[in-house]
Amino acid sequence: MLKVILQLYAVIPAANEAERAALRPIGRNRERYQEALSGWHEIIKAADQLGLWGVATIEHHFWSEGYECGPNPGVLDAYWAAITKNVRVGQLGYVMSTQNPIRVAEETAILDHLTRGRCFVGFARGYQSRWTNIVGQHLGTRATGSPSAISADPGHLFAGEQQQKDLDDDAVNRRLFEEEVDIVIKAWTQDSLEYKGQAWQIPFPFDRGVDDWPLARNGVTQRLGAPGEVGPDGSVRRVSVVPAPYSRPHPPVFCATAGSPESAEFAARRGFIPLYFTSIANVLRLGTRYHETALTSGYQLSFGEKQAVVRMPHLGNTMEEAHRSLIDYDGDIFRNFYASMGRRKVDTSDVVKATTQFGMWVPGTVQHVRQQLVNEWKQFPAEYLTLIYHYAQMPKEVVIRNLELFMREIKPALDELTPYTERPSQSAAAGR
Repeated sequence: MLKVILQLYAVIPAANEAERAALRPIGRNRERYQEALSGWHEIIKAADQLGLWGVATIEHHFWSEGYECGPNPGVLDAYWAAITKNVRVGQLGYVMSTQNPIRVAEETAILDHLTRGRCFVGFARGYQSRWTNIVGQHLGTRATGSPSAISADPGHLFAGEQQQKDLDDDAVNRRLFEEEVDIVIKAWTQDSLEYKGQAWQIPFPFDRGVDDWPLARNGVTQRLGAPGEVGPDGSVRRVSVVPAPYSRPHPPVFCATAGSPESAEFAARRGFIPLYFTSIANVLRLGTRYHETALTSGYQLSFGEKQAVVRMPHLGNTMEEAHRSLIDYDGDIFRNFYASMGRRKVDTSDVVKATTQFGMWVPGTVQHVRQQLVNEWKQFPAEYLTLIYHYAQMPKEVVIRNLELFMREIKPALDELTPYTERPSQSAAAGR
């Protein structure tokens, strides 16, 4: 069965760009955010009733323009857990090159308990410089677009002439990302941990330990804490992150990638689920790399299993109606954000043509969208499909209607191509 995840990007709605400018900074508009939040919760409850596998949002900061207002996904997850019964809640995902990994491990373990295992966790590397560079300044991280993904894209402006700055920034970002993810996994799976990396030392200072912990002086931690927390010299040598997750060994983990084979391989070695924000051609390239690496890492998976694809369908009674939906609800953010973020020349005069060339937008009638996705799933039968909608630019009623049509008219055809059963979450990194 195909596992469908709803990913909502919180866009503070405006009738047009002129209204967005008149209400600047619309991202701080209290009334419109409150209204969007209320409808957001109604969509989540509808997703639960419709039988989706999961619901998610993003971590992005400082969106004064109102395009991706998602600064704290964990808070939303906790509320959604309280108003739903079956759907899993999660994030796609925490930008780990800017985070405190201990706090992420604690927060997500609590979410896992609040949901009694109806939880999943997403990790991302961070590509938006305005906030990644600021929030991650204490770690020295910088936003990045993967150089290998750029090199593999012949339409990219810098393909074949990669700049050294990009290579350096990406290396730092990836090192921080992998270091922090490793700490989270250890915090989830080990009763106590120690870690010495380039950014984090646990305990701190690592070589001396915490030598002034009163409960070590009087022997309480030695008697009641985790074995090995206190060394022979009486200093704290390891720490125990509490609580342990409800799920064993931990919730399912997704890793976002827009085209990097290194990210696909990283996910495969650790038993994580890669989330592909890209066309079917790139999905096949990355999915093959993931599958090969997973097999050599000891995971017996079918091609497409434990992998996820992102699509943005716009359903209409006619092609014209579907195209109008794309223009009305995604045109603004595409012209002013997506087309500006990449280093590829994009003609935004025809939004439908410009968006569909990237392979993630799928506008059309139910029959058209179903056939396109069936054709893709025949090539790559991904176990997960993430549907992205730019709510509340797309109104609540339209999002729910799209979900109803998708689950009733399209998902059954994809279910036949994804014969996977639920497996317990697992990680090759557990215990490292």
